[in-house]
Order: sequence, then structure tokens, then C-alpha cells
Amino acid sequence: MSQKQPRHAAPKPNRGTKELRTAKFWLAPIVITLALMSALSALYLGGILNPTTNLRHFPIAVVNQDAGPYGKQIVEGMVAGLDKQKFDVRVIPQPEAKQLLDKAQIYGELVIPPGFSSRLRELGESALTANRAERPTVTISTNPRAGTLGSSIAGQTLNHAMAVANGKVGERLTADVLAQTGGQIAGASALALGNPIDVRSNVYNPLPDGTGNGLSAFYYALLLLLAGFTGSIVVSTLVDSMLGYVPAEFGPVYRFAEQARISRFRTLLVKWGLMVILALLTSGIYMAIAHKLGMPITLGWQLWLFGVFAISAVGITSSSLIAVLGSMGLLVSMLIFVILGLPSAGATVPLEAVPPFFRWLAEFEPMHQVFLGVRSLLYLDGHADAGLSQALTMTSIGLVIGLLLGGVVTHLYDRKGFHRIQGAVALAIAAEHQAQHQARQKVREAADQSEAQPETQTETETETEAETAETKAETAEPEAAEPESSTEQT
Repeated sequence: MSQKQPRHAAPKPNRGTKELRTAKFWLAPIVITLALMSALSALYLGGILNPTTNLRHFPIAVVNQDAGPYGKQIVEGMVAGLDKQKFDVRVIPQPEAKQLLDKAQIYGELVIPPGFSSRLRELGESALTANRAERPTVTISTNPRAGTLGSSIAGQTLNHAMAVANGKVGERLTADVLAQTGGQIAGASALALGNPIDVRSNVYNPLPDGTGNGLSAFYYALLLLLAGFTGSIVVSTLVDSMLGYVPAEFGPVYRFAEQARISRFRTLLVKWGLMVILALLTSGIYMAIAHKLGMPITLGWQLWLFGVFAISAVGITSSSLIAVLGSMGLLVSMLIFVILGLPSAGATVPLEAVPPFFRWLAEFEPMHQVFLGVRSLLYLDGHADAGLSQALTMTSIGLVIGLLLGGVVTHLYDRKGFHRIQGAVALAIAAEHQAQHQARQKVREAADQSEAQPETQTETETETEAETAETKAETAEPEAAEPESSTEQT
């Protein structure tokens, strides 16, 4: 029974450069590259250019600790004045607001303190007397641990809303004072009553030095993804080269190693193992360099383990894509982990300020999941409900998909005869190498014969002269004996 041969397209070494003169040869790389670059520009620029226009359900909190009418007026005015499609205004008590800030689930809060209405009335009464009264205060707190741009948007929004509310409260307070006096108010008092609230801003739980203004979590997450993605490319290329399935080129040197007898599935297992080893080492190196550069790391072991997990998941999935799709797997991996990942990460621009397409991508894109985990470990004390639980769950799902995709498909390739052992490509390459070797051998033999020709010619001439002399000698001997024979015959 004949063995089933692997199905491969054999190369044609002698076809020359005819392919260079076809339109397909020139159009394919140009069209694919232009499509890739167009996607890059559309995705990257489209995700960041108009954050305020793209706002949708941006979460901010209002805490009203005042029991009087003025605090209620501010809350109602803010809820009614802000676009409900753009902003998610949550009127909640202070303990709940603190929890949401600690979990990076809101970008800022407005706090109206207890006794706010009483102080406003005191301010109004001071306009009728010589007594001096301080303006009541409200506090706006921004949350940079949820995102630098997000906290900035929250601060601007709340300050603008309070400017409007300040004017309306001033109008009401002025009307109340006028109703009591029945006449006009002095200029200085009227000015104070027209702007009666002191709006103060602060930063809730400021980030320490060494965090890059809240960008260190994003860049660390990016490093983890690049370690997995780039590592899978390096590992796949070197493993295939050392096993003899792709050539290794070092400058002008072209090396094709002897082909090992190993299936696609077992080769993929080797690549997976190398990626896990690389993840263990790379995560530690990242932490050591970050610590040396002054980045604060409070949960060291947890960050190292999460880094190992993230790098392994990305590297294994990317290796599986390369094993399943070949060279096209590189582009698919780049599309998934880098091109679509960066604008949907929710790190530099909050997801509530990007177009809906990117918010949808963030539900499953690896970059966003890894960023949530890193941010939780670096900024939010590793709270599970601050993004770490979601990061672990989604990364685990991605890892399982990568394992199943690579394992099942490569095993199927091996069973269907698409293995890479003694395939037509390898045989054709070996035949070409043998032909080149024979051609070089013939050239060397011809050169050796050319060098040996003068010596051979001299030896031949010497042998010819010796043979001629022997022939002459043999001819002369019968002639000398001939008279004696004649005498005997007589």
C-alpha cells in the first residue's frame, strides 16, 4: 500500500523572473499594505479626535448632604441640565461614591456639604446687616486613577455645571433678599449674592510620582501584549528554522537545517512551552526594570503572576494563529492584538468618550482586558471588582480559544496529510540543492582535468616513443637471421 504523500505546492526553481512581469506580483503587496495602513489611520485617529462629541453615559456622581432647598435645587438642575445620553449622573450617598471612586467606576464627584442651605441664608442675611458671612462651598473631586483624560473631562463638566448652578442659586437668593428688604441691595452685596457659592476642586487619592500621570498602567499593559505577540513571532520563526522547515538567513548566508521528523501539533507544543518560559522570565525583567526606573509597585507578586498569565495567553494564541494560518497569521495577530487593541484599550481615552464601535471592541479585545488588570494592581489595590476579575476571566477565555484553535486545527492538518515531513516542498528544495551540488562538482572535475592535461600529454608521448623503439628492434632481429636460414634451405 503506497504511503499518502503530503499535499504541497512544489516550487519551480527554473521558472526565472517571469512572475515579476505580472500585475498580481506588484498589486498584492501594495494593496494589502495600503489596506492595513488605511485601517490603522482610520482606527487610531477615529478613536481620539473628538472625545467630547463621542461622550456616552460618562459616569459622574453628585453627593447631596444638604437637607435644605438650595442643595436640592443644584442636584435637580444638574440632572436636568446635563445630556442624559452623554452623562450618567448618579445621585448617591458619600460612602457609595467613595467605593465607586476607589474602583475607578466614576471619573469625578460633586459634594454638597451638610448645612449648605443654612450658610446661603446666612450669606443673604449678611447683605441686610453689617455682619460678614463666608460663602458656602461645594467640592469637585476628580479621579485620575480611573484615567487622566476621563478625570479632566469630569472636572470640566462639573465646573461648568456648577457655574450655571451658581448663577441660578444667586438669582434665587437675590430674589429672597429683595423680598425681605422690599428695595434695592448695595452693589457689593448684590455682587456677592449673584455668585454665592465657592466652588473648590481637588484630586481624589492622587497618583504618586513615577506613574507618568496615570499612563504607566497603559504602557505596562502594552509591554505585556507586545511580549506575547512579538515573542510568538520570534519563537515560531526560530523553531521552524532549527527544525528545518524554513530557511535561516544571516546576511548573505543561507542555511537550511536538516529536517526533523516532527508533526505540526508537536511543533506547536514546543512553541507553547517556549512562550510559557519566556513569560516567566519577561514578566520578571519588566518588573525589575520598572522598579529600577522608579515606578511604584505595591503588589509585586500579583503583578508578576498576572504578567506571566497575560504574556502566555497572548503568545500561545498568536502562535496558534501562525500555525493555523501560516504567514497570514502574523497579520491576523497584529490586527487582533495591536491594531484593534490600542484604540479600544480605554486607557488614554476613556471608553465613554470613543465611538460605539470601539466600546464594542473593548468587550473582548485583549488589550483592554490586560489594561484593566494592570490598572487594578498598580492603582486600585488589586480589587477584584476594579477590573481584575474581568481581566482574569476574559484572558482565560482567550487562552482557551487559542489552545483549542491551535491544538485541534494542527492535529487535523496532520491527520489530513498536510504535515511538513518529506513534503513536496522539502523534496523539491533538496533536489535543487543536489543539482547545485552536482553542478559545482562537475565544475571542479573539469578544472582538475584541465590542470592535469599537460602532464598526461607528456607521459603519453614518452610511452609512444618507447613503443616505437621496441617495434623497430623486433623488426630488425628477423632480418639479421634471414641469410642463415637461406643457407640451411639450400
